[in-house]
Amino acid sequence: MGHTTKDSWVPSVTLRVGAGGVDVAALLLGTDGRVRGDADMVFDGQPAHPSGAVRHEPASLVLALHEVEAAVERIVIAAAADGGVLEAVAPDGAAVASYAVTSTGDATAVAFGEFFRESGGWKFTGLGRGYGSGLAGLVTAYGVEVAEEEPTVAGPVPLTGVVKMPGQALPADGAPLGEPAPTPAPAGPFPPADRPYEPVEGWEFGPVFEPFTVTGDGDQVVTVDRRVPPGPVLVETAHAGRGYFAVFPLDKRNKDGEYLFSTTLPDFTGSSVTPAPEDRALRLRVRAYNRWALRVKPVAAARRLEGTLHGYGPEALLYTGGAADLRVHFKGDEDGGGYVGMWCHEVAGHTALTPRPTLVISDTDPLLHTVPLPPGPLLLLFKADGPWTLTVEELD
Repeated sequence: MGHTTKDSWVPSVTLRVGAGGVDVAALLLGTDGRVRGDADMVFDGQPAHPSGAVRHEPASLVLALHEVEAAVERIVIAAAADGGVLEAVAPDGAAVASYAVTSTGDATAVAFGEFFRESGGWKFTGLGRGYGSGLAGLVTAYGVEVAEEEPTVAGPVPLTGVVKMPGQALPADGAPLGEPAPTPAPAGPFPPADRPYEPVEGWEFGPVFEPFTVTGDGDQVVTVDRRVPPGPVLVETAHAGRGYFAVFPLDKRNKDGEYLFSTTLPDFTGSSVTPAPEDRALRLRVRAYNRWALRVKPVAAARRLEGTLHGYGPEALLYTGGAADLRVHFKGDEDGGGYVGMWCHEVAGHTALTPRPTLVISDTDPLLHTVPLPPGPLLLLFKADGPWTLTVEELD
């Protein structure tokens, strides 16, 4: 068992992280929840990440959160199960996050907690997942390949070149200590790592708030909590595997509004914008065959259209430059067809979605077009049944 303030914000500065004097390790994970390679482990035998953002020191880690690569979405902190309270301390000496493991049972290694990106910043949450198979079993759960060889010396199990501990693992191996084992997450997409953002000068289009995140499997109705105020909001989604996936906002009569997403694209990811109502909570009906994730975020956190962007499926984009030409290359779906469309909302001086946005593109075949854009800020709602490339060239 453990305790902490769940999903607490931490400053994006250099933090020192320790767990009661025991040796700690860090695993840097991508959007799929796994390491990208051996270099994404930081421990006593590999004391620095190539980026320099994470370093191992005696009985502690140094995390420069403001220097972590954009491809890294989560940093898991692990240690032997005899550790005490995991604590992250800011440069001024203030403790900004903590997690206490009070019971380990037969576990010999624990994933204490993780730092994860959210809306341009970082949060911390406690995990308390115990592993009877030791540190080798723990790192294997995050994609590390552990060498199968007999240990030659007694003592703590190192993170590489070891065999998994013999015997039976805990029935709840990898689960929060004292709780049932979770259902393993299937392979598939996750929402993209959050990007740093700042509203443009005079920004009024949509509130800025702490994002709301929910996951599920199959059909579900989601009621967004009070952290999301009225106004335009960004909705990011992902659906693992194949099968139909759709998201509908529900109106005041609890009926489907115009869909935000309706697709059979495999391993789907996408984003769009919808108004959060003033007189009630935003409610979304999800139809899905498989596991999915959904985030509601400020519109200001949408990806910026600058230079050349590549994407797959629908996406909400912000353009903040001057008048420009936009080159659109839609490659089509798996069968060589598919729909592509784009709507332009001019948002300067607006607090709500334009009732009649400009239809910029609408076609049902692969295309290579150049279209003019007025000066920003603009919200571009792009829909596509496959991969695409956008290149923007501002006019002199």
